[in-house]
Amino acid sequence: MNKALLAAALCGCVFAASAADAKEPATLSPVLVTATRTAITVDDALSSVSVITREDIERLQPVSLIDLLQGLPGVSFAQAGGLGQQSSLFLRGTNSSHTLLLIDGVRVGTVSAGIPAFDQLSLDQIERIEVVRGPRSSLYGADAIGGVIQIFTRHGRQDGRLTPSLRLGVGSRGYADGQFGLSGGDTHAWYNFSVGGQYTRGINACRVGAAEAFAGCFVDEPDRDAYRNRNALATAGYRWDNGTELAATWLRSAGHVDFDGAPYGNQNHNLQQVAGARLGFDPLASWRVTLGAGQSLDESRTYNDGVFLRYGNSRRNQASWQNDLSLAENQLLTLGVDWQQEHLSSDTGYLASSRDDTGGYAQYQGSFGRQEVQLSLRHDDNQQFGGHTTGAAAWGYAFDHGLKLSASWGSAFHAPTFNDLYYPFGIGNPDLKPETSRSAELGLAQKQAGWHWALNAYQTTIEQLIALDANYFPRNISHARIRGIEAQFGTELAGWQLESYLTLQRPLNRDGGANDGHLLPRRPERTVRLDLDRHFGAFGVGASLLAAGPRYDDLANLHRLGGYATADLRASYAFAPGWQLEARLANAFDRRYETVYYFNQPGRSWYLTVRYAPGS
Repeated sequence: MNKALLAAALCGCVFAASAADAKEPATLSPVLVTATRTAITVDDALSSVSVITREDIERLQPVSLIDLLQGLPGVSFAQAGGLGQQSSLFLRGTNSSHTLLLIDGVRVGTVSAGIPAFDQLSLDQIERIEVVRGPRSSLYGADAIGGVIQIFTRHGRQDGRLTPSLRLGVGSRGYADGQFGLSGGDTHAWYNFSVGGQYTRGINACRVGAAEAFAGCFVDEPDRDAYRNRNALATAGYRWDNGTELAATWLRSAGHVDFDGAPYGNQNHNLQQVAGARLGFDPLASWRVTLGAGQSLDESRTYNDGVFLRYGNSRRNQASWQNDLSLAENQLLTLGVDWQQEHLSSDTGYLASSRDDTGGYAQYQGSFGRQEVQLSLRHDDNQQFGGHTTGAAAWGYAFDHGLKLSASWGSAFHAPTFNDLYYPFGIGNPDLKPETSRSAELGLAQKQAGWHWALNAYQTTIEQLIALDANYFPRNISHARIRGIEAQFGTELAGWQLESYLTLQRPLNRDGGANDGHLLPRRPERTVRLDLDRHFGAFGVGASLLAAGPRYDDLANLHRLGGYATADLRASYAFAPGWQLEARLANAFDRRYETVYYFNQPGRSWYLTVRYAPGS
């Protein structure tokens, strides 16, 4: 089945390439800011990108952010159980700590492990998501080897009305969730306040018989692992007539999750909070200044059967100063400085607990007829690991009929996390070196009225890649190489909306040792996703198919995780103005599979939701 689906998706992209149409695109291209730190359209991007809108979220009816992102080009997840359990994202085959996550421009991710908590973020608070694939250290500094994902929170309507919103849902295994919000604004101001929650009795996270030395959960705990979350969001902003703009965001998510892993703990209470503010103004007609400041907090408490074991708190303070200078028509120079301070406090004890990083960057964007050029350079001074210089160059050429060719190169780096270096009990390795990478990419894309497609091929080499050996001891792999092809195809035919994504990749260990030529852990070589939707008046129907090839759970490639395919079905009914009833059947054929060795994934699940959103 996997081979057939992959072949079908690839044929779809090839068919799109051969069906050139002279018509111009009928819809405006979405705006993108993450790829260049400036506002451009997706059509002008010289990198592989995906933009997920609020409309997409409500159409697809995902239960979690992982549901929403899984299967996009280059995106795969490994999750240790069901909803709310620890998850890792692998973008273009790079490590889970190699993807930078931003929320309204604020860096998010624990200082200890360097991994964003994708499993703890509520979809109700999200307006738009931008996924940029490929290295972005030349603009954002450390952590952007695989790419950058930026989440933009929901803002208020600017039509002068106070607008409430409501969503209530139930589902399998005692699932329940809800959200209530108030938003509003006028031509100058906007605001949004929202609170929500989510609960499930869960599944048994780790299958019975997992008490294997140095694998699985170490113990057998045949019980349901529940998860609950409470979240809140407040955003506000004001725009003056002269273009000056002030905006602020505050987001909070508190989660409680049971997991399998005693005597090392089986309950975790965590808090994730993001606060940020941004001020933009124009000192001159050709000069835009943007000042930003923010803080992200991650707090964790671990218990074993209700008995407190340990805590870990991390704080990341950050500030930025960006200057966008219009040199001439279609010629933009961007100069900026970023500063961040990482701080970790824990009762387990680390040899070091804080460090600063200051980075300065410059970027040039220019258009010359059919050609586009983007050049960027950055230098970071890390308090612990010294200076690192990264750069990137991209070129694009626009042919007739919406066809575009692009080529790019970029370098990136990642500093070892505090867990990598100093985790207690001999698991940390203070001798680790920073990871560095180089990537090259070639892309071809086309957009016409009613359809679009894109094809990207890339190679990334990583020096001193950090990985866990068989004893969970972090060490540097001298050399790793990742080659991949990504394809996308979307069309609307006879009222049906189709989006398809294909990823083929080879993330290999090339250090010349015993594991040379082995696949890097938990990364499938191939994935495909198909989304199909249609509306019949007030009714909507849809289906999603996700297929992933096999992967391995360890560097030695001893523990093989089989490939799988799942199908989701969905329907909606707008039964009154502003009111909508939604139903979803996830994993409809009850496929059993694992993305982490010994850890279960949910079987067939149903969800029923009622939504109220006036004016939608």
